[in-house]
Order: sequence, then structure tokens, then C-alpha cells
Amino acid sequence: MSRSRVYQWCTWFGEGRTSLVNEPKSGRPKTSTNEENTTCVDELIRCDRRMKTREIVLKLKIPKSAVHEIVHDTLGYRKVSARWVPKMLTEDHKLQRVEISQRLLQRCQQDNGDEDTTHIGVGPGGDFQANNNLFDNLITGDETWVHLNTPETKRDSMTWKHPSSPVTKKFKVQRSAAKVMAIVFWDAKV
Repeated sequence: MSRSRVYQWCTWFGEGRTSLVNEPKSGRPKTSTNEENTTCVDELIRCDRRMKTREIVLKLKIPKSAVHEIVHDTLGYRKVSARWVPKMLTEDHKLQRVEISQRLLQRCQQDNGDEDTTHIGVGPGGDFQANNNLFDNLITGDETWVHLNTPETKRDSMTWKHPSSPVTKKFKVQRSAAKVMAIVFWDAKV
């Protein structure tokens, strides 16, 4: 806090002021951040969560600073991106992954001759500390489409989020434009 601000407060309290809250200022009253504009901005955002601030300015013909104040301060919205998830898995896919993981864990336990799996993990060198024979026999892979066009950017997919709104998720959509399939496989051997 600056010294001049402290002197100003001392002067105010000497003149009989009892509060540090700003008193109403004289001059032109705020006309852009009224209840009507606040309601209009809220309706526009609820209709199109991807609407940009400049689009609201053009539709309502109010200053950008007023729109910013209404959106952020009055309504409490903030711009967020949906969380990307790699694939939209069905319940069957999820159950299948759990079953396969359990079978691999059982096989690892059988190879080690015990039921305790606490020793299975990544060691200091980044190597697995379980029986290497199991991992020598594992091959994993994944496939993905590589699109030859530019997908929607994260910024373009951002939406307005109210503090009480749930977190949004956005699944990667495969486009119908030209694309190439990329398939990659890995094993434990270097």
C-alpha cells in the first residue's frame, strides 16, 4: 500500500468518514451493465456456449468492457475447453479391458509363484521388477486415423462455463475427409 493512500485515508477519517467503501461517484451512471443487458448476455451465452465476446458486442451494441464485466464479474462465467478423451469407450469395451488386465495380472502371479503383487512395478532404472518372461511375450499396439485436414482447434471449441455447470467432455470426432491409418506396435525388447 502506498504512503499517499494512507495519508488520504487519514484525511478522510479526520473529515468524519467512517468507512473505506467507495461512495457513489457523481457523473454519468452506468447504462451498459444494467439488468436488461445482463439478462440478454446470459440468454445469448446459454443459447450458444461458443459465442465470442465480440459477437455479443455486435449483437447488443454495448462496449466490450461492459460485456466483459457482465460475463466475468456479474454472471461469473469463464471460458474453458472440454477435456479431450482419446476414445469413446462403451461399457463392453471397459469391461473387456478390465478382464484382460486381470488375466495378465494372474499370469504374472503364476509366473512368480505367489499371490503377492506388491513387488510388481517400475524400478529405479525404469524396468519392470516382475518376471521378464511375461513382458517378453507381450506386444501392445494402437491405431489412429491421421487426418489430412486441420481439425478444430482447442480455442475454437471453448465454451462458456458457469461456476455451477458440470465439467464438459469432448470426444475426438473422426472426420470424413482424406485420412491415413497409422498402426503402431510395441514390445518389451530394445
